[in-house]
Amino acid sequence: MAEPTALADYLKSCRARLDPRALGYTQERRRTPGLRREEVALRAHISPTWYTWLEQGRGGPPSAEVLERIAQALLLTEVERAHLFLLGLGHPPEVRPRPPSGITPRLQRVLDAMPDSPAMVRTVTWDVVAWNQAAAAVLTDYGALPPSERNVLRMMFLNPHTRAAQFDWHSVARFLVAVFRADVARAGAGAAVQPFVEELGAASPEFAALWRGSDVREFGEGLKRLNHRQLGEIELEYSAFAVDGRPDLAMVVYNPGSPADAQRIRALVAARGA
Repeated sequence: MAEPTALADYLKSCRARLDPRALGYTQERRRTPGLRREEVALRAHISPTWYTWLEQGRGGPPSAEVLERIAQALLLTEVERAHLFLLGLGHPPEVRPRPPSGITPRLQRVLDAMPDSPAMVRTVTWDVVAWNQAAAAVLTDYGALPPSERNVLRMMFLNPHTRAAQFDWHSVARFLVAVFRADVARAGAGAAVQPFVEELGAASPEFAALWRGSDVREFGEGLKRLNHRQLGEIELEYSAFAVDGRPDLAMVVYNPGSPADAQRIRALVAARGA
């Protein structure tokens, strides 16, 4: 954990930059810029004395709940919130699961710059929120699915085409559930995904059985073999990357295992475009 003065200085700087008028406070008789300490404490629903101690570098480390309230009171961005937790507790906050949403145009251009490599962006609950043309051709045409159906687990357990494309479906399914379990726990999203888990478990006894287990895995990187309906057998090397500023997202890239496979993917994408 950082020195108490580092947390105190950061809190004071964040408080000083807030505009009282924009937040409904009067500008009269303010000796310094920004909100008063008691105003931040009121917005954060904590004791003014306790907040004052934090800005004075005393009173011990705050709890994660208190830091969360202060982050909201100070209108911190995601990166500022993470920095606050690093200063206050010595570790970043838990990932907050979000409803599936799109990505920035810039990140979409990153995906599109890999014409031979299927690539997608997924949430911690494995909802696919973005993809490139190679992913649509080789993995799944996500654009043809309703947003609620663009979930990798849902497709793996309920979509017969996805199942048939796996060389060893049971091993892939077991691995995917173990990764999903670890991702959900790391994000503190257990309660948020429980309805989805119950729904998928009711529709797929195989998922329900695997979910009752305790295996956890890291996705990382590895090798994926597919039996594609048009390409036949194809081998892909996959790697996962964090999306800076969006701890709830990860980008997964599947690189062709050989130049010949890259050419086959390129030809398939071109044929779909035509």
